[in-house]
Amino acid sequence: MKLYLSSYRIGSEPERLRDLVGPGRRAAIIFNACDCFEQRLKFYEREEIDLAELGFEAEELDLRDYFGHPERLRLQLMTCDLLWVVGGNTFVLARAMNAAGFAAAAGDLVRNDQLTYAGYSAGVCVTGPDLDGIHLMDHPETVPEGYDESLPTTTLGWVPWRIVPHWQSDHPEAEAAEVAARYMEETSLAYRTLSDGHASVIAEPGPTTSR
Repeated sequence: MKLYLSSYRIGSEPERLRDLVGPGRRAAIIFNACDCFEQRLKFYEREEIDLAELGFEAEELDLRDYFGHPERLRLQLMTCDLLWVVGGNTFVLARAMNAAGFAAAAGDLVRNDQLTYAGYSAGVCVTGPDLDGIHLMDHPETVPEGYDESLPTTTLGWVPWRIVPHWQSDHPEAEAAEVAARYMEETSLAYRTLSDGHASVIAEPGPTTSR
């Protein structure tokens, strides 16, 4: 399993992301955490440039195109080397992933090192065991147009601890991050904090399989 979990954008060690992916150059950017915003692709060019500077050829992968079609999503993911999942509302992203069957479609590809999962803020919060505490940073009740409000906000569970991004950072959500971290500490939840500019890199070799 290869995960690059950043607090904000790529962070201060972009070469670690490049090394993690290896020779692959195909990247997909997931913007679904921004589906609740009027200008959901406002920062697309910025993200595309960040990845291009590392040698990646990127295009958007919109999970809404795969709602109810996890097998089609899996086939699309098999054409990618890197997933870059950006920030926004964590609960919206979790709903999109559940609607598209993302965990089933991507799980073995990530575990078998065929696909590197990377991202920041909401994009890394969803890798934990649940979103307990993140409700103090994002609005859990946010449901964008076109989403079923009954969609669950279950997470991927790829890491055993919750991630609190923007901790002690120059970021609008820094104060909320302090509150979330304090809540997790007081309720004995496993968690890790990430400050902007830093990333947690997980590189655990998985079994070798062919695409």
